[in-house]
Amino acid sequence: MIDRYTRPQMGAIWSDTNKYRIWLDIEIAATEGQTELGVVPREALETIKAKANFDVKRILEIEETTKHDVIAFLTNVAEYVGEPARYIHLGMTSSDVLDTCLSVQLKQAGELLLQALERLRDITARRAEEFKYTLCIGRSHGIHAEPTTFGLKFLLWHEECKRNITRLQHAIETIAVAMISGAVGTYEHISPKVEEHVAQKLGLQADTVTTQVIQRDRHAEFLSVLAIIGASLEKIAVEIRHLQRTEVLEAEEYFSKGQKGSSAMPHKRNPIVSERICGLARLLRGNAIAALENVALWHERDISHSSVERVICPDSTIALDYMLHLMNNLLDNLLVYPDVMRRNLDITCGLTFSQTVLLELARRGASREDAYAMVQRNAMQTWQERKPFLDYLKADADIASYLSHAELDEICNLEKSTRNVDAIFARCGL
Repeated sequence: MIDRYTRPQMGAIWSDTNKYRIWLDIEIAATEGQTELGVVPREALETIKAKANFDVKRILEIEETTKHDVIAFLTNVAEYVGEPARYIHLGMTSSDVLDTCLSVQLKQAGELLLQALERLRDITARRAEEFKYTLCIGRSHGIHAEPTTFGLKFLLWHEECKRNITRLQHAIETIAVAMISGAVGTYEHISPKVEEHVAQKLGLQADTVTTQVIQRDRHAEFLSVLAIIGASLEKIAVEIRHLQRTEVLEAEEYFSKGQKGSSAMPHKRNPIVSERICGLARLLRGNAIAALENVALWHERDISHSSVERVICPDSTIALDYMLHLMNNLLDNLLVYPDVMRRNLDITCGLTFSQTVLLELARRGASREDAYAMVQRNAMQTWQERKPFLDYLKADADIASYLSHAELDEICNLEKSTRNVDAIFARCGL
């Protein structure tokens, strides 16, 4: 991922230094396990633990010759350790190190993403309460439908965020497995007890059964969950992009002092954060597809997945970390305009009460078909002439046979739109 979208803490997880540190932790933990089984002399283990180290530049230099990253790493470590280095990597294959390391990195990255999701959960809860009763128009097909509240929009995002937290927790559990099982996963040259020791040291679970690699359905699940979270963020961003349109302007991104919206037009305040989130969500979906393509490998393994994962795992976690950072700041500082919301509610001259009148006519004895026809003809006049819907309803003789003017005034009341908001919030624990 380019530096522009890489935040330091997440970027550090995918650095060469962190990767090689995890590799070294795996190798030392495996040597400890071998020592406990009597395969490696304890003196050799103590020397390894005391001297083992690595130098990133030196590893890359060696790899220029070996064309093999794990061999280059082991060669560099041996330069520090000396003769006891022959006990390192006993009975292991490269994938034991690579796949177990990737599990650790994805777990580290997932836990960082969880923290950001938990912050998003808290922000959406707070702002849902803030705008719990703030009336705004609800839209279906982009057209004014019936009133809702802006707090319910935030509550919807809050609940989706909670589901995403659960999804990510499960995905982390799924990916957090160690594999130290040898060339084709049969433990022919190493005991399963070594794998269990390594897993325990690294905060992982020993995988149940592997080939030469951890099976890629685990990684596909993890990347798919990241894509789902990205889609949720895009959903919020699309809503904000619409609400910030000049002719709507019910909410907008915070515009800081000195910020510029356009190189050509000084008046512009563009929803650039929301648009950036939407763009990055596309990358997450594409990477999830690539992860699914990685599930099917030849026999006990091939390396067609490897080059893909070197891109999609860092890029997806880095991108989502950045997206969550943007979204948290966006929603925390979102500018909300209740007066404009109320003004927009009135744009259709009261047409939002059409269903209310329809249902009341049906309750008073009109057939649904007749009630619909009565309401619709007055609604169409309102659309065409832009005069109050209520005026047309009161002037309609057929409607007057069911509802008085006072009754129409009573039922066409915006405040009743919030009467069940408390119940919805209570369902969500707020």
